[in-house]
Amino acid sequence: MAAANFRRMRDDDERWMAEALAEAHAAAAAGEVPVGAVIVHDGMVVARAQNRMRRDRDGTSHAELLALRAAAPVVGDAQLGACTLYVTLEPCAMCAGAIVLARVGRLVFGAWDDKAGMVGSVGDIVRHPRLNHRPEVRAGLAADAAAALLRDFFAARRAAEAPAAAVAADTPAGTPAASRGSHAAG
Repeated sequence: MAAANFRRMRDDDERWMAEALAEAHAAAAAGEVPVGAVIVHDGMVVARAQNRMRRDRDGTSHAELLALRAAAPVVGDAQLGACTLYVTLEPCAMCAGAIVLARVGRLVFGAWDDKAGMVGSVGDIVRHPRLNHRPEVRAGLAADAAAALLRDFFAARRAAEAPAAAVAADTPAGTPAASRGSHAAG
């Protein structure tokens, strides 16, 4: 019986992570860093989100935070202990802290983030022994797909920015073209 439940949970995890990856693809199509999140409660999606930092002009518009904010009113409680958060990238410090404060019951993430991940890569906020809540964590689900999406997104962004940087480098300082180039990069 326990093996069947574990197998069902793993199958469900793959299903919901695919939903989070769809959100990440939508973020990429909108020019955002491709991170997607889905929150599931009682076998149903209660919130879905994607990074919106550029669109919202808000550095806190990470997929996880947006999903947490959307899920609470649907569930009817700020504490999401009966929920699982699926996110395509290891949460940063801000998002890991929000996951703890929202008391999310379970966290499943895809790609590891060696530069900012706070669920094991750089630090581990969600399992810190002095905090009063520690969600169950499953790491690395669909990690290859999530990492490839991020890698391709940033490679395309660098390729698009390279011609603008080359023009700016070839233009004498102080000319209108140099000014336009610096604004385009910022």
